[in-house]
Amino acid sequence: MRTDSFALRHIGPKAENLQEMLDTIGVDSIEQLIYETIPDDIRLENPLNLPKAMSENQYAEHIKKLSEKNKLYKTYIGLGYHQSILPAVIQRNILENPGWYTAYTPYQAEIAQGRLEALLNFQTMVSDLTGMELANASLLDESTAAAEAMALLFSVRERDQKKANVNKFFVSQQTLPQTISLMETRANFLGIDMVVGDHEEFDFSEEYFGALVQYPGKFGQIFDYKEFVENCKAANIKTAFAADILSLVMLQAPGELGVDVVVGTTQRFGIPLGYGGPHAAFFATREDFKRNLPGRIIGLTKDVDGNSALRMALQTREQHIKRDKATSNICTAQVLLAVMAGMYAVYHGPRGLEYIAGIVHATAVSLEDSLKKLGFEQQNSAYFDTLHVKVDAKSLKTIAEKHEINFFYPDSESACISINETTTTDDLNAIISVFAELKDKEATEVSELSSEIRIPESLQRTSEFLTHEVFNLYHSETELMRYIKKLERKDLSLNHSMISLGSCTMKLNAASEMLPLSNPQWGNLHPFVPVDQAQGYQTILKELEDQLTEITGFSATSLQPNSGAQGEYAGLMVIRAYHEANGDSHRNICLIPSSAHGTNPASAVMAGMKVIVTKATENGNIDVDDLREKALKHKDNLAALMVTYPSTHGVFESAIREVTNIIHENGGQVYMDGANMNAQVGLTNPGKIGADVCHLNLHKTFAIPHGGGGPGVGPICVAEQLKPFLPGNPVIKTGGDQAIGAISSAPWGSALVCLISYGYIKMLGTGGLQKATEYAILNANYIKERLNGHYKTLYSGERGRAAHEMIVDCRPFKEKGIEVTDIAKRLIDYGFHAPTVSFPVAGTVMIEPTESESKPELDRFCDALISIRKEIDEASVDEPNNVLKNAPHTIHMLTANEWNLPYTREKAAYPLSHLHDNKFWPSVRRVDEAYGDRNLMCTCPPTEEYAEV
Repeated sequence: MRTDSFALRHIGPKAENLQEMLDTIGVDSIEQLIYETIPDDIRLENPLNLPKAMSENQYAEHIKKLSEKNKLYKTYIGLGYHQSILPAVIQRNILENPGWYTAYTPYQAEIAQGRLEALLNFQTMVSDLTGMELANASLLDESTAAAEAMALLFSVRERDQKKANVNKFFVSQQTLPQTISLMETRANFLGIDMVVGDHEEFDFSEEYFGALVQYPGKFGQIFDYKEFVENCKAANIKTAFAADILSLVMLQAPGELGVDVVVGTTQRFGIPLGYGGPHAAFFATREDFKRNLPGRIIGLTKDVDGNSALRMALQTREQHIKRDKATSNICTAQVLLAVMAGMYAVYHGPRGLEYIAGIVHATAVSLEDSLKKLGFEQQNSAYFDTLHVKVDAKSLKTIAEKHEINFFYPDSESACISINETTTTDDLNAIISVFAELKDKEATEVSELSSEIRIPESLQRTSEFLTHEVFNLYHSETELMRYIKKLERKDLSLNHSMISLGSCTMKLNAASEMLPLSNPQWGNLHPFVPVDQAQGYQTILKELEDQLTEITGFSATSLQPNSGAQGEYAGLMVIRAYHEANGDSHRNICLIPSSAHGTNPASAVMAGMKVIVTKATENGNIDVDDLREKALKHKDNLAALMVTYPSTHGVFESAIREVTNIIHENGGQVYMDGANMNAQVGLTNPGKIGADVCHLNLHKTFAIPHGGGGPGVGPICVAEQLKPFLPGNPVIKTGGDQAIGAISSAPWGSALVCLISYGYIKMLGTGGLQKATEYAILNANYIKERLNGHYKTLYSGERGRAAHEMIVDCRPFKEKGIEVTDIAKRLIDYGFHAPTVSFPVAGTVMIEPTESESKPELDRFCDALISIRKEIDEASVDEPNNVLKNAPHTIHMLTANEWNLPYTREKAAYPLSHLHDNKFWPSVRRVDEAYGDRNLMCTCPPTEEYAEV
């Protein structure tokens, strides 16, 4: 075996297993299988034009050299991003721990109680600091959270306001520039008239339904918003605050002012800057709006024994249920980062956060005093961490950069300096010396920080926060390490067994891809530093864009969208911009097949399009006749088709070129959802099938870990005609010549985790990437044939093959009283996460094994499903007290003194012999889904309430 081949380490099946797998499938070679799976007319004629594969060791040296091109200046730019200190205990035990970063979104609550508790901690932290009743389990970044706040307040307008078409939303000009840009992008097609202005001159007109202000303002000034909020209330205008979370330790909580929504980022709670992300945003609101809250909410419920348990509450998959009626298209959150930020609060506790915030403020006060002594005017009358200094910006910038220091220069006559947790007394004196040099004066060194507070007493926080015991127990490293481990043990992640989720691609996230994330040369770079200080990042991001452009067969790529749903939205906005540039702004019809991901129609509506659903044939393919009829009917207004390829049903439809031609002939553009791109790489591509734009889920095809429900990255790749419209950024230039507005806060979105996909492509190379695709298809078809005779596969291609995933029909088992959920829960007893349940077809499971699973693991999974099939045969609709209905079985059940069930403990816990060697125990029994929604509790309850659930 070649020990230096990354492909051999990444791809699961070994050479000695291949023939047996091919024999099971009934083909002579992988080439024959691919021939029978992918239509001839869309196969690539030539291999991808990518560099030769690197070994893991070569890549480690390569990425280290690139990291050294980044210049780590001391940076005080602020604008929503501040360097912070990631506690080593959190770095080692969460960020670098596959038990946390390889977990999937907690749809199966019984095997996700650990990360659900960590997210409940996060929600409690946010609710406490903001003073709001309810918080969600994170959003993508501060700017998108602000846009979601605007959308929520628009959605909850009172009946009279809706009747009168009250559609104006006020945004303070003190709001972060990237947030204003992104909100303008969103407002355009939501029917919202967004007005940016001075909040102190706002007229509180009845034409407005909502308003957003920044707390503190973008230049650091703390405004007293009490009167503003009261006047808004009197005028029936709902208010949102974009707040700095660390400042809320010292500032009055927005909830105490009567605010309706509070948003922001938790980046400065121990999360690396990472040149812009990923970072967990927060969104907090009043309980009145709980059913409009975007994203996921973790709530307390109970299991069938009445014991307390956690689950995702309310609209956990709103976009899949409501589709084009959904108010948000959010699919991925930032769970891994939210867990880390929540643990930062657990580790430091309320007193620790007060200490950190106090040092930051004291450093800023000491700096102001020193600058005043040097003759500089500081313009903020009240501030937390940011000074706004009158100065010749050009001259200051020259001296500061000579000393490797970055400030923010809002105009030619001022500079802003944002102090952060890492700023030491030495750093403070270095800043002072830069200003002293500008004045040609001697600086007086600061040895002790000021004890004065430059926040008016009326705006200072007096309320308690983080009073729950979880924030007051684990302040030593030993205790926190054990707490993190306790939670980790409750969760089934990829480091335990295969997670065969259809449409979600839970593949190996190789350690060699992950290691650079811990390197401060990558982690400590602010997204708004001059690009010449980020040459390592610039090299990687440009190369990754080029790699993805080559893989998709397109002309250009934008890495800015920081989730798949954001990518969908960005792709559609680019199509809209293209039509408008051609004088076709009336084109607003989007055709979407009935089998599409639920985020597709939600994204189309957010982009101002009207959704027309096209039919599927009996075998699950697009009904081409129905599509043609609807395209012709709407040809004057046709904007786009959204198509997933291979289809959501796991099939390479042979009519795809005909489908894309129909759209082009009728004036539309084709958007391809890249959710299933891992079945295309190296064999076909979106350009070949005739698409014009696609988004890619880097957290699926290109190996970024799912992290329990985020981070994700959803770049868009476009054909030549769409290239001018790629998204821009108001601070650092990105995108095309006619760029649409910002899609994410940062210019390159979640740049830090793009290193993972860069490494994945670099180490696989052309041959390895193609082989990965072939083995994904091989593994799927192997499972399909092994289950043949036990389960029916619902759809397959014209030659009887699946793509990389398949839908298995569980509806016939209803006659035995067995539902698809029972099978999902019983799989837990066999040590497996359930496949995707009831999507896209109710009563089915969608199975996707990925290329990184070995034949022995595939066999264990198939053996489990075949064993469950026998248990189904033993079941009876008249006797629901069976091993499937009672699943999953906990260790508490198995070790109880009494056992009154009509099957043995052995059958319950160890249905297959290999489980004796590696048994995963769920920490709770089947959760009560409805109870938690009826009795919503989404913050850490007092211990006695926990016991009474």
